[in-house]
Amino acid sequence: MTVSVGVWVITCVAIAAVFAFDFVNNARSPHEPTFRESVRWSLFYVVLAVLFGLLVWWHWGAESGIEFFAGVITEKALSVDNLFVFTLIMGAFAVPRKYQAKLLLIGIVLALVMRLLFIIAGTAVVGAFSWSFYLFGLVLILTAVKLARQKTHDTSSDGKSYTRLTAFVRRFVPVTDDYHGDRFLTTVDGRRAVTPMALALAALGLTAGLFGLDSVLAIYGLTDDAYIVFTANAFAMMGLRELYFLLGGLLERLVYLTLGLGIVLGFLGVDLILHALRKNSVPFINNGAPVDVPEISTAVAISVIITVLAVTVVASLLRTRGVKDSAQGREPA
Repeated sequence: MTVSVGVWVITCVAIAAVFAFDFVNNARSPHEPTFRESVRWSLFYVVLAVLFGLLVWWHWGAESGIEFFAGVITEKALSVDNLFVFTLIMGAFAVPRKYQAKLLLIGIVLALVMRLLFIIAGTAVVGAFSWSFYLFGLVLILTAVKLARQKTHDTSSDGKSYTRLTAFVRRFVPVTDDYHGDRFLTTVDGRRAVTPMALALAALGLTAGLFGLDSVLAIYGLTDDAYIVFTANAFAMMGLRELYFLLGGLLERLVYLTLGLGIVLGFLGVDLILHALRKNSVPFINNGAPVDVPEISTAVAISVIITVLAVTVVASLLRTRGVKDSAQGREPA
């Protein structure tokens, strides 16, 4: 798949414009998004991703289109897992709900920039060292094992980490105890000070960026085309803010999501290693010659991913069906 510099520039400008539009129309004025508003904008971004995927399919062929849709589904699922951490950060810093939309959007943009840097670095490594797919696959498998063992989200240690972050920052710069609207910096007694809003943003951006490393490696299990990797990540993160408010307390009921994502990452890790074996040049593996191993098509991969995620969600909801749904009328702490 050949993508010209001009197409790259137009795509990046268009994606930046979408996020700017989202900020101007939804997050500039602090407010708590309603359920209807969250549904409307979530559907808008889903349709936008579908239209772009069809454009990719029409211009670059069916294989590229399928890779894009598979990438978006995988990245969206991994992004939902990030929402658990977003909820934790909002609670740890006691961010007022009406300011959360702005904070989430800026944090998501910062995370997307970090992912772009990961993609640039990953593309360079893949181009220079074909054996890097072994490393990528191993990282995904190790991450999958960690998630499978974890099974649920343990937030106690993370909460302590954010408390330590606040204490560390206070050693170097003044930090206000209270929020000053949705400002990140303010003036107190003639001195510039950082607000808790800025600390929450730093935690949100850095955490989402670190999560992005696994996400970028995961999509390399589906395609090694940098353009699809980037656009799939970008469209998956569009509407993530709306999804945060839409799901609300429902996140607490997805008790098997982490296990399901572990299975998906493990599957993609194995796929990466199989890909590396087919292109093998490592001397101590098959004397440096390619290994004849099965190839998992993108269509099969997307079927496995959708099936695992569907079973995970249904099993989670059935497991917690006796738990009162807190998605209605409850703030994500």
